Amino acid sequence: MSLWFCWLTPAIPLLLPWLVRHGVGMAQATVCSRWDHSVGLDDIGLSQEGDVVIGAVFPIHHLPPAPDLSFSQHPDLQSCVNFQEDPLRWVHALVFAVDEINRNPFLLPGVRLGYRVLDSCGQHPWSLRGALSLVSGGNLRCETTDVPLVIGDASSTQSIILARTLGPLSVPVISYQASCGCLSDRQEFPNFFRTIPSDVYQALTMARLTWLLGWTWVGAIAADNDYGRQAIQVFEVAVRGTGVCLAFFETLNRANLVRDVERAADTVQASTARVILVFLWYTDIEALLLELGRRNVTDRQFLASEAWSTSGQLLRNPALFNVSRGVVGVAIRSAPMPGFEAHLRSLHPSRRPRDVLLKELWETEFKCSPGAAHAHDTSLLRSPLPPTPSESLSHPPPPTSSSPRPRLASCSGAETLEVVQSPFTDTSQLRITYNVYLAVYAAAHAIHSLLSCPQRDSPAWGSSFTCSPPHNISPAELLQHLNQVNFTTPLGEPFYFRGADVPAVYDLVNWQATPQGLLKLVTIGRVEGSNILIDQSAIQWNAGSNMVPVSVCSDSCPPGTRVARKKGEPVCCFDCIPCAEGEVSNTTGSLQCDRCPLEFWSNSNRTACVPRQLEFLSFSDTMGVTLTTVAVCGTVATAAVFMLFVYHRHTPLVRANNSELSFLLLLSLKLCFLCSLVFIGRPSAWSCRIRQAAFGVIFVLCLSCLLVKTIVVLAAFRSARPGAGQLMRWFGPVQQRGSVFLFTSVQVIICAVWLSISPPLPYRDLGLKGSKVILECEMGSVAGFSLVLGYIGLLASLCLLLAFLARKLPDNFNEAKFITFSMLIFCAVWISFVPAYVSSPGKYADAVEIFAILASSFGLLFCLFAPKCFILLLRPERNTKKHMMDK
Repeated sequence: MSLWFCWLTPAIPLLLPWLVRHGVGMAQATVCSRWDHSVGLDDIGLSQEGDVVIGAVFPIHHLPPAPDLSFSQHPDLQSCVNFQEDPLRWVHALVFAVDEINRNPFLLPGVRLGYRVLDSCGQHPWSLRGALSLVSGGNLRCETTDVPLVIGDASSTQSIILARTLGPLSVPVISYQASCGCLSDRQEFPNFFRTIPSDVYQALTMARLTWLLGWTWVGAIAADNDYGRQAIQVFEVAVRGTGVCLAFFETLNRANLVRDVERAADTVQASTARVILVFLWYTDIEALLLELGRRNVTDRQFLASEAWSTSGQLLRNPALFNVSRGVVGVAIRSAPMPGFEAHLRSLHPSRRPRDVLLKELWETEFKCSPGAAHAHDTSLLRSPLPPTPSESLSHPPPPTSSSPRPRLASCSGAETLEVVQSPFTDTSQLRITYNVYLAVYAAAHAIHSLLSCPQRDSPAWGSSFTCSPPHNISPAELLQHLNQVNFTTPLGEPFYFRGADVPAVYDLVNWQATPQGLLKLVTIGRVEGSNILIDQSAIQWNAGSNMVPVSVCSDSCPPGTRVARKKGEPVCCFDCIPCAEGEVSNTTGSLQCDRCPLEFWSNSNRTACVPRQLEFLSFSDTMGVTLTTVAVCGTVATAAVFMLFVYHRHTPLVRANNSELSFLLLLSLKLCFLCSLVFIGRPSAWSCRIRQAAFGVIFVLCLSCLLVKTIVVLAAFRSARPGAGQLMRWFGPVQQRGSVFLFTSVQVIICAVWLSISPPLPYRDLGLKGSKVILECEMGSVAGFSLVLGYIGLLASLCLLLAFLARKLPDNFNEAKFITFSMLIFCAVWISFVPAYVSSPGKYADAVEIFAILASSFGLLFCLFAPKCFILLLRPERNTKKHMMDK
């Protein structure tokens, strides 16, 4: 509250005359006296009389003078310093627009429009004092006409103060550069209008640009006021959920500019963000850029707000070349103003001798003083009141920016702006200038609407609430008409207010280097509402290349990985984790990996699902080739033994113990070796059925032959005992064949029932994780397979038991011993087969079964026939009946 009161203190006297004249329960003042001692401030301006006078404030100077700490006089506001040419061009845009309107026979016919312009200094107290001076008529004369509306100010904070202060008086305020989104609130600022789009649209445009250009890690620097802070707030809301986040946020306060610039430069230098979003006034960003250039921080890409994106002062500063090259900015849209350049170049102090602003421009451009001898008579608004004695003695008038400069020589009079190239005469980029132009036309059309009454010629004209005469325009009435203003500009474009705002239209600009080592402004796109049209190929970035700079906290996760958030860090800072097996991500920056369908598996890069490879025991892989080779070798060995026995079929060794069973046993062993090949290859319906049935039947045939041979051995030796002579009749050749057939038929019946009820079928095992699908034969009925193995085990056990009983029978060649050894091997193999088969997945289960078949077959072949082949081939002398019968 104290700061607000401080701002209002020098302005309160200016408000009292307005209150008196407009009748707020106070008596009409009869004595006119000077209450405000800031007499020099009203001299810094420009005015033109008219039937209706509009007021305006512009930041013609932007630095206040150093405060007087001597405490020898009242702390009145002093004239500001540091003259600016751009705002003076804005002032003359107002002058140019008023001249056009006064020449227009259709707009305000018969009414001459005037103006009164004061310097706001770009500071709150000066701006408020100037506005109150305008609406109250000032403190320098008693007979002045107050203005019904004010055009200004440039800053959002100043405009907020003006709108709040003038709101209770219903005085409209039209700003040409105040873009704070807060000013769109019609409940709080019903009297505020502007010809520049709201910062909400600018911040939204910057948010879309960061997303469009792939910048997810950006820093932000903003003015420490409503303009900067609210723009960053809108930006943060707009990028929420898009993966864009702020690396840092720094504010700059002009009152502590040096300290804040140091702090912001430290932050920029230490940050990994390569793109910096900046909402600052051009004089403030200039200090920051100079500091960054001094530190050689030249690899940052700046995204500029409209307040400095088109600043000619920055573009012309060679010290900023390296650090500011490549700036991309949102700019107020540029529009031509036909005749305006001619108006500017025609200005000359000789034609406007009382124009103190033109005099200061002349001193800046030509370093000479026009009319130096009459420097003290150049004020446009001179006071008719003499100073009071106290003012003359105790309070001498403070020096102003229009005070004479003794060091400047007088101008020759030949100086002219016709060929001068300066910020004042530069009309190539009319942006804020055009906004001022539009503000004047909006005010003129509202006044025109107010004065255009059907009963204008009647005696009661001026008594209506909606109509007023030119000499007595009510600000409240004008405010109503300003809300409804709708016209076509001289360029043929429609103009209207939507509340306080105008439709959002921006240019996108880029600071590009020229061969001369300077920077130039290039338009690279346009924004209309939410539509962004940008030519990225035309952009020159900060490194001088056409490659878009990268500014990310973490590089985007490539396909095949997913984003993993880092705890306690912004959403754009993350780790990239590879997808698990069976999961893929085929987009950049994927938040999750998708699981492949059952028939598919992820490729090695985890970027696509590919069909799983079918896995089965084939003839082409190493295991299949090995097992096939062993099976073929076993078949060949069995065939060789068979041929050897056929060759020696009439010898006692072959004929002993039923040679027919020996040949049948060799044939079954050969089939055992061959049936193992059925387990190799792609499982099909017929192969799954035949493999288990063939295995079961052939092994039972083999065991049946061994069992019968063992029984025959026992029966032969038992028949030699007294009273047992009839025993061999029950085990003759016919009975032996019948027994083999009977034992084998039981297995055939078991297999037939199994295959008919629940046969083995091909099955794709998708349960195992991996890139392969196990193609195997499903048992169908576990009970059926168990019966097959159980019957084989029963026969093997009987055979082992009988052979064990006959192992010590007296004979030179006791075949029961070899049957015992073979059955021991057989049982050992098949007992170990069961757990190995159950625990082996896929093709390895088939390999275990083949191994068991081959191992038991080789065991039978070598244990039963190797001793006989040894005698037949190497000891033929033992192949006699006598030797066979000797004990």
